[in-house]
Amino acid sequence: MLSILIASSIALIPFPALSSTPADVTFRNLLPLCLFLLAPLLTAAANEQATVTATNDLSIARPSETITVPWDKIAHALPDARTLNLVVRDANGNALPYQIINRVVNQDAKPDTTHEQLIFQHDFAAGEKTATFTIETTDQVAPPVPIKASARFVPERYDDFAWENDRIGHRTYGPALAAADTSSSGKEVLISSGLDVWCKRVSYPIVDRWYQRQHYHHDRGEGMDMYEVGPSRGCGGTGVWDGQQLYVSRNFAGWRVLANGPIRAVFELRYETWAADNVYIAEVKRFTVDAGHNLNQVESTFTIAGDNEITVGIGLNKQPAKSDQEAKIALTPKADDGSLSQWIEEKTNGELGTAIIVPGDAFQGFAEDTRNNLVLATAKSGQPLRYLVGAAWSRRGNFKTQAAWEAHVADAGARARSPITITLTPKT
Repeated sequence: MLSILIASSIALIPFPALSSTPADVTFRNLLPLCLFLLAPLLTAAANEQATVTATNDLSIARPSETITVPWDKIAHALPDARTLNLVVRDANGNALPYQIINRVVNQDAKPDTTHEQLIFQHDFAAGEKTATFTIETTDQVAPPVPIKASARFVPERYDDFAWENDRIGHRTYGPALAAADTSSSGKEVLISSGLDVWCKRVSYPIVDRWYQRQHYHHDRGEGMDMYEVGPSRGCGGTGVWDGQQLYVSRNFAGWRVLANGPIRAVFELRYETWAADNVYIAEVKRFTVDAGHNLNQVESTFTIAGDNEITVGIGLNKQPAKSDQEAKIALTPKADDGSLSQWIEEKTNGELGTAIIVPGDAFQGFAEDTRNNLVLATAKSGQPLRYLVGAAWSRRGNFKTQAAWEAHVADAGARARSPITITLTPKT
């Protein structure tokens, strides 16, 4: 096919009369023009391609499913692949936004320069079992795409750490907020490792805008912080459960951003050692925040002194609304799914859904203390405990009823238990 195209292109070149120009001069004059016309064809012929097949075992829809392809497989299939010189196409030929996630060796090491994963997203329709995509090399640099997931340390607000995607926002509290007010300036003091919720009406990023405005407890068209945390677990904070009492850490002591959009943000929060009924515990939480998702994946890795197994309580605040909202709260535990969902109807702020899912064998049931409803899970020292936590606001428009939210929580649990499988095949 290429030879036909080349021949056709050459045939279209307007040769000058041979009688008026010597043959060698004619060839020298025409050579640059030939190369110019053939360059796109030769470049296209040199591009490498591979096919990605994503297989889905579920019959439910999987919107914004993140497809993850290990970079070493891409490098093997496409030896000339460069991270910014790729095109990812769906089965219809549409170019898709993609992101490269760098390798992280362990929790104490910095990310190295080896590219670990290429990710992009696909909306699986209900009943869609497979989807195919093409990855191809190109000489063109991939254009930037809108950021839909991000995370950052916020030193300008007492060491907060905040994260968001196009659906919902969150934050939690750092060491400066826990520090005592030694100057009698009226500084806010809060000791809490609970997780806050920021309710968004809009899909674009709002974290920087709200912190800059320094006033986000009233909805001015983009959303609001209407969620109460205090010393509770908020929306998905953890503690150690001894059967009667929950032992919790202080505010996070360290942080590290591992990936920062546009599709996925990954970060870690480190909590210093605390005592839980004479057992000393430390924790590192790794959050994975994907565009288009209301629930974030969290992996908590505990270091346990003198013991190698604990019962973890992952909590939802029992009273997450301000008192003037006269909130009505419905709680739905589902042991078969390892999930606990909450639906809060407020007087003037709309409705808010929150949820926790422990999708694996670690799930151990439910409990409560004075502040929190808890999902219980078993954790072993040095082994990540994986769970999902998140929220949805009715005024964002994705989930306007309790039934819709609970159906979404059930689907999210099913997706976590049955991940997409990926194969990569070079095109010959």
